[in-house]
Amino acid sequence: MSDVKKVVLAYSGGLDTSVIVKWLQETYSCEVVTFTADIGQGEEVEPARTKAEALGVKEIYIEDLREEFVRDYVYPMFRANTIYEGEYLLGTSIARPLIARRLIEIANETGADAISHGATGKGNDQVRFELGAYALKPGVKVIAPWREWDLTSREKLMNYCEQHDIPVDFSKSKKKSPYSMDANLLHISYEGGILEDPWAEAEEDMWRWSVSPEAAPDTPTYVELTYEKGDIVALDGKAMKPHEVLETLNKLGGANGIGRLDIVENRYVGMKSRGCYETPGGTIMLKGHRAIESITLDREEAHLKDELMPKYAKVIYNGYWWSPERRMLQAAIDETQKNVSGVVRIKLYKGSASVVGRKSEQSLFDESIATFEDDAGAYDQKDAEGFIKLNALRLRIAAGKGRQQD
Repeated sequence: MSDVKKVVLAYSGGLDTSVIVKWLQETYSCEVVTFTADIGQGEEVEPARTKAEALGVKEIYIEDLREEFVRDYVYPMFRANTIYEGEYLLGTSIARPLIARRLIEIANETGADAISHGATGKGNDQVRFELGAYALKPGVKVIAPWREWDLTSREKLMNYCEQHDIPVDFSKSKKKSPYSMDANLLHISYEGGILEDPWAEAEEDMWRWSVSPEAAPDTPTYVELTYEKGDIVALDGKAMKPHEVLETLNKLGGANGIGRLDIVENRYVGMKSRGCYETPGGTIMLKGHRAIESITLDREEAHLKDELMPKYAKVIYNGYWWSPERRMLQAAIDETQKNVSGVVRIKLYKGSASVVGRKSEQSLFDESIATFEDDAGAYDQKDAEGFIKLNALRLRIAAGKGRQQD
Protein backbone atom coordinates (compact mmCIF):
# COMPACT_ATOMS: atom_id res chain seq x y z
CA MET A 1 0.00 0.00 0.00
CA SER A 2 1.51 3.31 -1.08
CA ASP A 3 1.91 6.06 1.49
CA VAL A 4 1.31 8.60 -1.28
CA LYS A 5 -2.34 9.67 -1.24
CA LYS A 6 -2.09 12.73 -3.45
CA VAL A 7 0.54 13.96 -5.89
CA VAL A 8 0.88 17.23 -7.84
CA LEU A 9 2.04 16.68 -11.42
CA ALA A 10 3.61 19.25 -13.73
CA TYR A 11 1.21 18.58 -16.60
CA SER A 12 1.47 19.76 -20.21
CA GLY A 13 -1.41 17.75 -21.61
CA GLY A 14 0.87 15.97 -24.06
CA LEU A 15 1.50 12.26 -24.51
CA ASP A 16 4.09 11.78 -21.78
CA THR A 17 2.33 13.60 -18.96
CA SER A 18 -1.06 12.13 -19.92
CA VAL A 19 0.44 8.67 -19.53
CA ILE A 20 2.00 9.77 -16.24
CA VAL A 21 -1.41 10.72 -14.82
CA LYS A 22 -2.78 7.23 -15.38
CA TRP A 23 0.50 5.57 -14.33
CA LEU A 24 0.50 7.47 -11.03
CA GLN A 25 -3.12 6.55 -10.40
CA GLU A 26 -2.39 2.87 -11.01
CA THR A 27 1.08 2.53 -9.53
CA TYR A 28 0.51 4.58 -6.38
CA SER A 29 -3.28 4.30 -6.10
CA CYS A 30 -3.28 8.02 -5.47
CA GLU A 31 -5.20 11.12 -6.40
CA VAL A 32 -3.46 13.29 -9.01
CA VAL A 33 -3.54 17.09 -9.06
CA THR A 34 -2.41 18.61 -12.36
CA PHE A 35 -0.59 21.92 -12.73
CA THR A 36 -0.22 23.53 -16.15
CA ALA A 37 1.73 26.78 -16.42
CA ASP A 38 1.42 29.27 -19.26
CA ILE A 39 4.91 30.78 -19.48
CA GLY A 40 4.54 31.83 -23.10
CA GLN A 41 5.06 28.52 -24.87
CA GLY A 42 2.84 29.74 -27.68
CA GLU A 43 0.25 27.00 -27.39
CA GLU A 44 -3.17 26.98 -25.78
CA VAL A 45 -2.97 25.60 -22.27
CA GLU A 46 -6.70 25.46 -21.55
CA PRO A 47 -7.18 22.17 -23.51
CA ALA A 48 -5.10 20.56 -20.77
CA ARG A 49 -8.15 20.95 -18.52
CA THR A 50 -10.35 18.79 -20.76
CA LYS A 51 -7.63 16.15 -21.04
CA ALA A 52 -7.09 16.06 -17.30
CA GLU A 53 -10.81 15.80 -16.64
CA ALA A 54 -11.01 12.86 -19.05
CA LEU A 55 -8.37 11.13 -16.93
CA GLY A 56 -10.43 11.58 -13.79
CA VAL A 57 -8.48 14.49 -12.32
CA LYS A 58 -10.56 16.53 -9.89
CA GLU A 59 -8.13 19.32 -8.94
CA ILE A 60 -6.77 21.12 -11.98
CA TYR A 61 -4.53 24.18 -11.85
CA ILE A 62 -3.98 26.19 -15.05
CA GLU A 63 -2.17 29.49 -14.51
CA ASP A 64 -0.91 32.37 -16.61
CA LEU A 65 2.57 33.01 -15.20
CA ARG A 66 4.03 34.98 -18.10
CA GLU A 67 4.46 38.28 -16.30
CA GLU A 68 5.90 36.66 -13.18
CA PHE A 69 8.24 34.53 -15.29
CA VAL A 70 9.82 37.48 -17.06
CA ARG A 71 9.71 39.94 -14.15
CA ASP A 72 11.03 37.68 -11.39
CA TYR A 73 13.25 35.24 -13.28
CA VAL A 74 14.24 36.39 -16.78
CA TYR A 75 14.90 40.03 -15.85
CA PRO A 76 17.06 39.25 -12.80
CA MET A 77 19.08 36.81 -14.90
CA PHE A 78 19.63 39.35 -17.67
CA ARG A 79 20.91 41.94 -15.19
CA ALA A 80 23.97 39.68 -15.03
CA ASN A 81 24.28 39.38 -18.86
CA THR A 82 24.03 35.67 -18.26
CA ILE A 83 25.19 33.15 -20.85
CA TYR A 84 26.29 29.55 -20.26
CA GLU A 85 29.47 28.31 -21.93
CA GLY A 86 29.76 31.51 -23.91
CA GLU A 87 26.55 31.17 -25.94
CA TYR A 88 23.45 29.65 -24.31
CA LEU A 89 20.93 32.15 -22.93
CA LEU A 90 19.46 29.60 -20.48
CA GLY A 91 15.89 29.66 -21.78
CA THR A 92 14.92 26.25 -20.40
CA SER A 93 16.96 26.54 -17.21
CA ILE A 94 15.35 29.75 -16.00
CA ALA A 95 11.78 28.43 -16.34
CA ARG A 96 12.27 25.49 -13.99
CA PRO A 97 12.56 27.28 -10.62
CA LEU A 98 9.20 28.99 -11.16
CA ILE A 99 7.49 25.71 -12.01
CA ALA A 100 9.14 23.98 -9.05
CA ARG A 101 7.98 26.74 -6.73
CA ARG A 102 4.37 26.49 -7.87
CA LEU A 103 4.43 22.68 -7.61
CA ILE A 104 5.40 22.99 -3.97
CA GLU A 105 2.90 25.77 -3.27
CA ILE A 106 0.10 23.72 -4.81
CA ALA A 107 1.21 20.66 -2.86
CA ASN A 108 0.91 22.71 0.32
CA GLU A 109 -2.47 24.12 -0.70
CA THR A 110 -3.95 20.72 -1.57
CA GLY A 111 -2.30 18.66 1.15
CA ALA A 112 -0.42 16.53 -1.38
CA ASP A 113 2.24 14.08 -0.25
CA ALA A 114 4.40 14.29 -3.37
CA ILE A 115 5.14 16.07 -6.62
CA SER A 116 5.91 14.56 -10.01
CA HIS A 117 7.39 15.65 -13.33
CA GLY A 118 7.95 14.25 -16.81
CA ALA A 119 11.67 14.94 -17.11
CA THR A 120 13.81 12.02 -18.23
CA GLY A 121 16.68 10.47 -16.31
CA LYS A 122 19.20 11.70 -18.89
CA GLY A 123 18.58 15.43 -18.75
CA ASN A 124 19.13 18.49 -16.62
CA ASP A 125 15.48 19.24 -15.94
CA GLN A 126 15.06 16.42 -13.41
CA VAL A 127 17.86 18.02 -11.41
CA ARG A 128 16.42 21.52 -11.68
CA PHE A 129 12.88 20.51 -10.68
CA GLU A 130 14.02 18.42 -7.76
CA LEU A 131 16.70 20.73 -6.39
CA GLY A 132 14.07 23.48 -6.34
CA ALA A 133 11.51 21.23 -4.68
CA TYR A 134 13.87 20.09 -1.93
CA ALA A 135 15.05 23.64 -1.29
CA LEU A 136 11.47 24.80 -0.78
CA LYS A 137 10.06 21.72 0.98
CA PRO A 138 12.86 19.53 2.37
CA GLY A 139 10.73 16.47 3.14
CA VAL A 140 8.74 16.35 -0.08
CA LYS A 141 8.59 13.08 -2.00
CA VAL A 142 9.45 13.38 -5.68
CA ILE A 143 8.16 10.84 -8.19
CA ALA A 144 10.04 10.75 -11.50
CA PRO A 145 8.28 8.13 -13.67
CA TRP A 146 11.00 8.03 -16.32
CA ARG A 147 13.35 6.69 -13.65
CA GLU A 148 10.85 4.03 -12.54
CA TRP A 149 8.75 2.68 -15.38
CA ASP A 150 9.61 0.50 -18.38
CA LEU A 151 7.81 2.67 -20.96
CA THR A 152 11.04 3.52 -22.72
CA SER A 153 9.78 4.22 -26.25
CA ARG A 154 7.04 6.12 -28.03
CA GLU A 155 5.53 2.83 -29.18
CA LYS A 156 5.26 1.59 -25.59
CA LEU A 157 3.68 4.87 -24.54
CA MET A 158 1.11 4.63 -27.34
CA ASN A 159 0.32 1.03 -26.45
CA TYR A 160 -0.20 2.10 -22.85
CA CYS A 161 -2.64 4.76 -24.03
CA GLU A 162 -4.64 2.20 -26.01
CA GLN A 163 -4.72 -0.27 -23.12
CA HIS A 164 -5.93 2.37 -20.66
CA ASP A 165 -8.18 4.43 -22.97
CA ILE A 166 -6.06 7.54 -22.56
CA PRO A 167 -7.21 10.25 -25.00
CA VAL A 168 -4.34 11.67 -27.05
CA ASP A 169 -4.32 14.00 -30.02
CA PHE A 170 -2.53 11.66 -32.36
CA SER A 171 -2.46 8.06 -33.44
CA LYS A 172 0.26 5.72 -34.54
CA SER A 173 -0.37 6.77 -38.12
CA LYS A 174 0.33 10.43 -37.38
CA LYS A 175 3.86 11.53 -38.16
CA LYS A 176 5.91 12.28 -35.08
CA SER A 177 7.93 15.47 -34.90
CA PRO A 178 11.59 14.45 -35.06
CA TYR A 179 12.53 16.95 -32.35
CA SER A 180 12.08 17.22 -28.63
CA MET A 181 11.03 20.83 -28.11
CA ASP A 182 10.62 23.10 -25.10
CA ALA A 183 9.26 26.61 -25.38
CA ASN A 184 8.57 29.60 -23.19
CA LEU A 185 8.65 33.38 -23.64
CA LEU A 186 12.44 33.43 -23.62
CA HIS A 187 13.17 30.70 -26.15
CA ILE A 188 12.30 27.52 -27.97
CA SER A 189 14.72 24.60 -27.95
CA TYR A 190 15.16 21.66 -30.32
CA GLU A 191 16.90 18.36 -29.56
CA GLY A 192 16.88 14.87 -31.06
CA GLY A 193 16.36 13.76 -34.65
CA ILE A 194 19.19 14.65 -36.99
CA LEU A 195 20.52 17.03 -34.35
CA GLU A 196 21.99 14.03 -32.56
CA ASP A 197 24.69 14.14 -35.23
CA PRO A 198 26.71 17.30 -34.38
CA TRP A 199 27.93 17.46 -38.00
CA ALA A 200 24.43 17.61 -39.50
CA GLU A 201 23.05 21.06 -40.27
CA ALA A 202 19.62 21.80 -38.84
CA GLU A 203 16.86 21.76 -41.43
CA GLU A 204 15.41 25.15 -42.28
CA ASP A 205 11.82 24.03 -41.67
CA MET A 206 12.71 23.16 -38.07
CA TRP A 207 12.83 26.80 -36.96
CA ARG A 208 9.48 28.18 -35.78
CA TRP A 209 10.10 31.67 -34.40
CA SER A 210 12.48 33.22 -36.90
CA VAL A 211 13.05 33.59 -40.60
CA SER A 212 16.51 32.75 -41.90
CA PRO A 213 18.87 35.74 -42.05
CA GLU A 214 18.96 35.31 -45.84
CA ALA A 215 15.17 35.69 -46.02
CA ALA A 216 15.00 38.63 -43.60
CA PRO A 217 13.96 42.07 -44.90
CA ASP A 218 16.48 44.15 -46.87
CA THR A 219 15.57 47.19 -44.79
CA PRO A 220 16.79 47.32 -41.17
CA THR A 221 14.48 47.73 -38.18
CA TYR A 222 15.41 50.08 -35.35
CA VAL A 223 14.17 49.71 -31.79
CA GLU A 224 14.87 51.80 -28.70
CA LEU A 225 15.06 50.10 -25.30
CA THR A 226 14.45 52.21 -22.21
CA TYR A 227 16.09 50.91 -19.04
CA GLU A 228 15.44 51.62 -15.37
CA LYS A 229 17.84 50.02 -12.88
CA GLY A 230 18.87 47.36 -15.36
CA ASP A 231 15.41 46.34 -16.58
CA ILE A 232 13.66 47.30 -19.82
CA VAL A 233 10.52 49.32 -19.05
CA ALA A 234 9.63 50.68 -22.50
CA LEU A 235 10.15 50.05 -26.21
CA ASP A 236 10.27 53.02 -28.55
CA GLY A 237 9.05 55.16 -25.67
CA LYS A 238 5.98 53.03 -24.99
CA ALA A 239 5.78 51.68 -21.43
CA MET A 240 5.33 47.91 -21.27
CA LYS A 241 5.14 45.15 -18.71
CA PRO A 242 8.11 42.76 -18.70
CA HIS A 243 6.35 39.95 -20.56
CA GLU A 244 5.06 42.43 -23.16
CA VAL A 245 8.62 43.63 -23.73
CA LEU A 246 9.84 40.11 -24.40
CA GLU A 247 6.86 39.22 -26.59
CA THR A 248 7.45 42.32 -28.72
CA LEU A 249 11.20 41.77 -29.02
CA ASN A 250 10.63 38.14 -30.00
CA LYS A 251 8.47 39.28 -32.91
CA LEU A 252 10.89 41.99 -34.02
CA GLY A 253 13.92 39.75 -33.67
CA GLY A 254 12.31 36.74 -35.33
CA ALA A 255 11.17 38.82 -38.29
CA ASN A 256 14.78 39.92 -38.81
CA GLY A 257 16.37 36.47 -38.51
CA ILE A 258 17.86 37.10 -35.06
CA GLY A 259 18.45 34.66 -32.23
CA ARG A 260 19.27 31.29 -33.81
CA LEU A 261 21.87 29.20 -32.03
CA ASP A 262 23.36 25.75 -32.64
CA ILE A 263 25.57 24.46 -29.81
CA VAL A 264 26.96 21.39 -28.08
CA GLU A 265 26.67 21.96 -24.35
CA ASN A 266 27.88 20.11 -21.27
CA ARG A 267 24.95 18.84 -19.25
CA TYR A 268 25.17 18.73 -15.47
CA VAL A 269 24.56 14.96 -15.51
CA GLY A 270 27.83 14.48 -17.40
CA MET A 271 27.04 14.02 -21.08
CA LYS A 272 27.41 16.40 -23.99
CA SER A 273 24.24 17.37 -25.82
CA ARG A 274 23.68 19.13 -29.13
CA GLY A 275 20.76 21.51 -29.22
CA CYS A 276 19.41 24.34 -31.34
CA TYR A 277 17.73 27.37 -29.82
CA GLU A 278 15.75 30.39 -30.93
CA THR A 279 16.05 33.33 -28.54
CA PRO A 280 15.29 36.44 -30.62
CA GLY A 281 14.10 38.74 -27.84
CA GLY A 282 16.76 37.58 -25.42
CA THR A 283 19.52 38.18 -27.96
CA ILE A 284 18.38 41.80 -28.33
CA MET A 285 18.05 42.21 -24.57
CA LEU A 286 21.60 41.01 -23.97
CA LYS A 287 23.00 43.45 -26.55
CA GLY A 288 21.01 46.31 -25.09
CA HIS A 289 21.88 45.64 -21.49
CA ARG A 290 25.60 45.44 -22.13
CA ALA A 291 25.34 48.70 -24.05
CA ILE A 292 23.60 50.65 -21.29
CA GLU A 293 26.04 49.24 -18.74
CA SER A 294 28.97 50.34 -20.90
CA ILE A 295 28.18 54.00 -20.16
CA THR A 296 26.76 53.71 -16.64
CA LEU A 297 28.99 51.24 -14.78
CA ASP A 298 32.39 51.98 -13.32
CA ARG A 299 35.18 50.03 -15.04
CA GLU A 300 36.15 47.80 -12.12
CA GLU A 301 32.51 47.26 -11.18
CA ALA A 302 31.78 46.11 -14.72
CA HIS A 303 34.85 43.88 -14.92
CA LEU A 304 34.15 42.20 -11.58
CA LYS A 305 30.56 41.63 -12.65
CA ASP A 306 31.79 39.94 -15.83
CA GLU A 307 34.01 37.68 -13.75
CA LEU A 308 31.06 36.64 -11.59
CA MET A 309 28.77 35.96 -14.54
CA PRO A 310 30.07 32.47 -15.55
CA LYS A 311 29.60 31.26 -11.97
CA TYR A 312 26.11 32.75 -11.87
CA ALA A 313 25.28 31.10 -15.22
CA LYS A 314 26.50 27.72 -14.00
CA VAL A 315 24.43 28.02 -10.83
CA ILE A 316 21.27 28.61 -12.88
CA TYR A 317 22.06 25.99 -15.54
CA ASN A 318 22.65 23.33 -12.89
CA GLY A 319 19.40 24.09 -11.07
CA TYR A 320 20.52 26.04 -8.01
CA TRP A 321 18.24 29.07 -8.38
CA TRP A 322 16.99 28.66 -4.80
CA SER A 323 20.49 28.25 -3.35
CA PRO A 324 22.25 30.70 -1.01
CA GLU A 325 25.01 31.24 -3.56
CA ARG A 326 22.52 32.38 -6.21
CA ARG A 327 20.91 34.79 -3.76
CA MET A 328 24.33 36.10 -2.77
CA LEU A 329 25.35 36.62 -6.39
CA GLN A 330 21.98 38.19 -7.20
CA ALA A 331 22.37 40.71 -4.38
CA ALA A 332 25.78 41.73 -5.74
CA ILE A 333 24.48 41.96 -9.31
CA ASP A 334 21.41 43.96 -8.31
CA GLU A 335 23.59 46.39 -6.36
CA THR A 336 25.40 47.25 -9.60
CA GLN A 337 22.15 48.11 -11.36
CA LYS A 338 21.18 51.21 -9.35
CA ASN A 339 22.47 53.58 -12.04
CA VAL A 340 21.85 51.38 -15.09
CA SER A 341 19.15 53.57 -16.61
CA GLY A 342 18.85 55.19 -20.01
CA VAL A 343 18.05 54.39 -23.64
CA VAL A 344 19.75 52.08 -26.14
CA ARG A 345 19.05 52.13 -29.87
CA ILE A 346 19.53 48.82 -31.69
CA LYS A 347 19.57 48.07 -35.41
CA LEU A 348 18.10 44.71 -36.43
CA TYR A 349 19.24 43.49 -39.82
CA LYS A 350 19.52 40.02 -41.37
CA GLY A 351 20.40 38.06 -38.26
CA SER A 352 22.38 40.74 -36.43
CA ALA A 353 21.45 43.04 -33.56
CA SER A 354 23.83 46.00 -33.54
CA VAL A 355 23.98 48.76 -30.97
CA VAL A 356 23.97 52.10 -32.78
CA GLY A 357 23.28 54.49 -29.91
CA ARG A 358 23.14 54.78 -26.15
CA LYS A 359 22.40 57.64 -23.73
CA SER A 360 21.82 58.09 -20.03
CA GLU A 361 21.61 60.81 -17.41
CA GLN A 362 23.82 58.48 -15.35
CA SER A 363 26.44 58.19 -18.08
CA LEU A 364 30.09 58.15 -17.03
CA PHE A 365 31.17 58.90 -20.59
CA ASP A 366 32.73 62.37 -20.55
CA GLU A 367 33.02 63.77 -24.05
CA SER A 368 35.24 66.61 -22.90
CA ILE A 369 37.82 64.07 -21.73
CA ALA A 370 37.39 61.40 -24.44
CA THR A 371 37.49 63.82 -27.40
CA PHE A 372 40.28 63.73 -29.97
CA GLU A 373 39.80 67.47 -30.42
CA ASP A 374 40.99 70.19 -28.06
CA ASP A 375 39.86 69.19 -24.55
CA ALA A 376 40.65 72.62 -23.00
CA GLY A 377 42.87 71.02 -20.38
CA ALA A 378 40.36 68.48 -19.11
CA TYR A 379 43.01 65.76 -19.42
CA ASP A 380 46.75 66.34 -19.08
CA GLN A 381 48.43 63.89 -21.43
CA LYS A 382 51.75 64.33 -19.61
CA ASP A 383 50.26 62.43 -16.65
CA ALA A 384 50.30 59.26 -18.74
CA GLU A 385 54.11 59.07 -18.62
CA GLY A 386 54.28 58.54 -14.87
CA PHE A 387 51.30 56.18 -14.97
CA ILE A 388 53.02 53.99 -17.53
CA LYS A 389 56.39 53.99 -15.73
CA LEU A 390 54.84 53.01 -12.41
CA ASN A 391 52.93 50.18 -14.00
CA ALA A 392 56.05 49.06 -15.85
CA LEU A 393 58.20 49.08 -12.70
CA ARG A 394 57.96 45.39 -11.89
CA LEU A 395 58.53 44.50 -15.55
CA ARG A 396 61.63 46.70 -15.68
CA ILE A 397 63.03 45.20 -12.47
CA ALA A 398 62.51 41.64 -13.75
CA ALA A 399 64.07 42.49 -17.10
CA GLY A 400 67.04 44.04 -15.26
CA LYS A 401 67.59 40.66 -13.58
CA GLY A 402 67.74 38.98 -16.96
CA ARG A 403 64.28 37.46 -16.77
CA GLN A 404 63.56 37.96 -20.41
CA GLN A 405 60.27 36.86 -21.88
CA ASP A 406 60.41 34.06 -24.45
